[in-house]
Amino acid sequence: MRGINSQSKSCRFFFVGLLLCFSLRSLPQNTPARFGPISIALQKKDFEKALALLRPALQQTPKDPQLWAMQGAAYAGEEQKKEALASFQRALKISPDYLPAMQGAAQIEYEDGSPAAIPLVEHVLRLRPADRTSHAMLAVLEYQQGNCAAAVPHFAKASTLFDSRPSALHAYATCLAKLKQYDRAASVLERTVALHPDDPQERRILAAIQLMANKPADALAALQPLLESKNPDAGTLELASRAYEITKDTSRAVSLLREAILLDPQNVNLYLDFANLSYAHDSFQVGVDVVSDGLGLQPKAAPLYFARGVLYVQLAQFEKAEADFQKAYELDPNQSLSYAAQGLAAAQENDFDRALTKVQASLAHKPDDAFMLYLQADILAAKNSDPGTPDFELAMRSARKAVALRPTLAPARSVLAKLDLESGNYSEAAEECRKALASDPKDQAAVYHLIQALRKTGDTAEIPALLKQLALLRRQAAKEASDRYRYQLVEGDTAQ
Repeated sequence: MRGINSQSKSCRFFFVGLLLCFSLRSLPQNTPARFGPISIALQKKDFEKALALLRPALQQTPKDPQLWAMQGAAYAGEEQKKEALASFQRALKISPDYLPAMQGAAQIEYEDGSPAAIPLVEHVLRLRPADRTSHAMLAVLEYQQGNCAAAVPHFAKASTLFDSRPSALHAYATCLAKLKQYDRAASVLERTVALHPDDPQERRILAAIQLMANKPADALAALQPLLESKNPDAGTLELASRAYEITKDTSRAVSLLREAILLDPQNVNLYLDFANLSYAHDSFQVGVDVVSDGLGLQPKAAPLYFARGVLYVQLAQFEKAEADFQKAYELDPNQSLSYAAQGLAAAQENDFDRALTKVQASLAHKPDDAFMLYLQADILAAKNSDPGTPDFELAMRSARKAVALRPTLAPARSVLAKLDLESGNYSEAAEECRKALASDPKDQAAVYHLIQALRKTGDTAEIPALLKQLALLRRQAAKEASDRYRYQLVEGDTAQ
């Protein structure tokens, strides 16, 4: 799955198909007689001749927007986009409301997926509010920019243009899902299943949305043809298992999930689903056994250690739980990063050095920015430099300064606690964790570091309660991850 960019590209290509002759058709029919040969050449798609005729005409009448628009259409026909866009822009400079030039420029920017197309299409719609093609273009452009709130009204006004295009319907449904309008999203996706009733992916996507809409019976109805086939795949079984669990048919949910695991034993999500089922029905040891099987196949899967740690807490096997949490953090250091630092690193393609450069460039202009100081400390701490090294000392100074500037900035205190732990300042680390949790009781890193600090100081009485708190936070995080997984199934590349 390639996500939103792939879908928006597919949608763009669809509307480019609608607009291939856009520039030609939009030229006025009442062309002056002296422009007749140019118009005829354009109608015959003899673009080379049209350009030859346009050169002297423009020399004679350089302020005629129609001539510039004609030149833009001719260049577009020759696939010389840069020259075409320049010609349309020249026409708009002369006459800002000249519709043919506006539509031609919009088409070129749209084909390139450029956000510069948005104001052009909006201008077209001010002149022609009922133009469905322009609404469709604007819907796709806003979707491409991730602006679903703006895209959805335009998708609705152009919906009939999408009836034969699943890729466009998926984009529409994705936006509705992002806005938590799950019932409407399901209605849109039902149209894709009607188009391709034998396509298993279409049915899985529809079922995922129906589960988001809390309609498990509808999800099962969508999946039924796949479940009745000879060889249902693991993805279908997983979705059906979730639907059966919601309808309280736990035995069927467990049976399907076990079948899915047998079909796809390397799929970490299946073991996480089983852990969730086990937790919900107090079958903690069964969950431990199945997750342990998963770890036998995927010994470096941090989410599985987290899941098993949560189950161990419920069994009051606190030392095993703590060991699993520690292993999970060792395998996935990003878990100890703040969400902001994770997002920044992801934006830099997990290149922490490049992310750090961006933060430091910001600090060069604003050295007392508490948020950027804590990001700097967070990223440096994730590099696991030894105490006493320049990076470690810079991280420590940045965290302390961030806390001094903004005492309620919980993530900064959590980073400072981690650095204190590594420096052997266990009491100070515990104090920073408690202050972080006072500001943000859901700070998982602060809970984890507090457990570590108390263990180091020998003050272990509080650790079982903290492990329960951490287990609860991990459960909440797992549920959010499960919801994101279903959303990604809808958002993924299902272009036709």
